[in-house]
Amino acid sequence: MRRLNKKKALNLVNELDAFPKIPESYIETSTSGGTVSIIAFTTIALLSIMEFFVYQDTWMKYDYEVDKDFASKLRINLDITVSMKCNYVGADVLDLAETMVAASEGLKYEPTVFELSTRQKMWQRTLQKIRKKVQEEHSLQDLLFKSAFRGLPTALPPREDKLSHPHDACRIHGHLYVNKVAGNFHITVGKAIPHPRGHAHMAALVSHDVYNFSHRIDHYSFGEPIPGIINPLDGTEKIAIDHNQMFQYFVTIVPTKLNTYKFSAETHQYSVTERERVINHAAGSHGVSGIFMKYDISSLMVTVTEQHMPFGQFLVRLCGIIGGIFSTTGMLHGFVGFFVDVICCRFKLGAYKPKTELYQQNYTANKTRKSVETRG
Repeated sequence: MRRLNKKKALNLVNELDAFPKIPESYIETSTSGGTVSIIAFTTIALLSIMEFFVYQDTWMKYDYEVDKDFASKLRINLDITVSMKCNYVGADVLDLAETMVAASEGLKYEPTVFELSTRQKMWQRTLQKIRKKVQEEHSLQDLLFKSAFRGLPTALPPREDKLSHPHDACRIHGHLYVNKVAGNFHITVGKAIPHPRGHAHMAALVSHDVYNFSHRIDHYSFGEPIPGIINPLDGTEKIAIDHNQMFQYFVTIVPTKLNTYKFSAETHQYSVTERERVINHAAGSHGVSGIFMKYDISSLMVTVTEQHMPFGQFLVRLCGIIGGIFSTTGMLHGFVGFFVDVICCRFKLGAYKPKTELYQQNYTANKTRKSVETRG
């Protein structure tokens, strides 16, 4: 009984088959058709492999929204070397609310030598090249986002040689927490002192001859540091041409949420413009010698999310490739065959030659073959 029911079910399935079946004896094969079939299957294989690589790849999607978090603190990470001794310079932050954050709260002053060793110079040149490429090719930034935690740290490597001369510079490194408003981080002559009427540095105690604000920025970022991310100011080096020189960096910070398949982080991207000038009061160029980094925070937040092609979409695209190539090659083969038939019919070529000419050609060929055999 089960076998009978199974046989009825198979018959029912056969009757429901809506695709016409052509007996193999009705199909005429040809060399051109076989060639087209080989080309079609090769193209399908190549495009399917390429589509699989596209399916494996991911891309970054950027969404924008208003940043509503104003109560939290902003973290500033820095590693700057100034070509002056540590007892001559002071660093601190002053924001729009006239709130001063002293460098003693998170920054360290470390005596060092301004000139880099051979390995450190190679590191700096490599970092500058990568930073330049990131600025030119913006797609590299997405690659850095996807591989951030797998990247190498961007900190300056330690010296491999011994110092041959005494310390002539000061390395200021560490981090600060400031209010999430526009502010000014600066390094200038003299240590900062609290003042009820404003902001002051003890510059009068430092001789003008020791002023030298040549500096190197090994790292400068905002928010939680992410290894492998190249920031716009990393690797920057400026040489002062005058004792009284001001270096200004105008930074625009954009809060960023980064979500990939491997990690999530809240960080900050930024763009920067630079300006430097010599302070000369007699010529109308007023100001204070030093390094000034004026930052402002954007009201927009960028959410960067790593996305992947859905498996269903991959199957649809794969079916489209296979079906499209089959249909296209079949249409092209039919059109080319029709065009060849028209030309052969018009000029009496191939199978469209008159029978008398075909008979004459066959007769001549047979006669030539017989004469060759007789001579042999």
